[in-house]
Amino acid sequence: MTPIRYENIDAIPVAVDCIIFGFHDNNLELLLIHRRIEPEKDKWSLMGGFVNKEEDLDVAAARVLKDLTGLTDLYMEQVSAFGKVGRDPGGRVISITYYALIRKDQYDEALVEQHNASWFPLGELPEMIFDHKDMTEAALAKLRRKVKTEPIGFNLLPEKFTLPQLQALYEAILAEPLDKRNFRKKLAALDVLVKLEEKDKGSSKRGAFLYRFDQERYTDSAGFSL
Repeated sequence: MTPIRYENIDAIPVAVDCIIFGFHDNNLELLLIHRRIEPEKDKWSLMGGFVNKEEDLDVAAARVLKDLTGLTDLYMEQVSAFGKVGRDPGGRVISITYYALIRKDQYDEALVEQHNASWFPLGELPEMIFDHKDMTEAALAKLRRKVKTEPIGFNLLPEKFTLPQLQALYEAILAEPLDKRNFRKKLAALDVLVKLEEKDKGSSKRGAFLYRFDQERYTDSAGFSL
């Protein structure tokens, strides 16, 4: 059978842009790079790249993330497509966005420095190129919805964490204070944390017990809701 060829159709480049979130000092942060090429050279940008001809979208996003952080098997999720005609002054480009969650103690700092990248708290973001602000806001909205129904927030924490650290993470993502008693009551009902015989004494003399997330308990549970 003769393969079908699409003729007389404009070929439009497709790119992926990655909104990379991290958590540090009770702040949700975004990783940005200095753009190396025109247009908008040296201005702050999300990390992105064009999709290769024989490359799936998810594979392209994973490649971009690895190029910047050195990490693989990250939690990432597709957000949306951005395709307004004039969104990129360099030409007609459609971008598919992904957000990714990384632990800041795991990424390759040398790679990040090579890309001239920096972390910014969400409340202190610089001006970004093109429609990257809109991309970030769309990703954050999706993250806020998802974090309430699935335990994806643990991808931003070290393997061992305290309950105050966990609450600070959720407050940073949701941008609102949470009642300590209600938060811990919901966690206890979920029964997805394992209390360890270790304490973090960095914040007080008494210290706070460390916990870890138990994936098997979550898999066997009825769901997750905070």
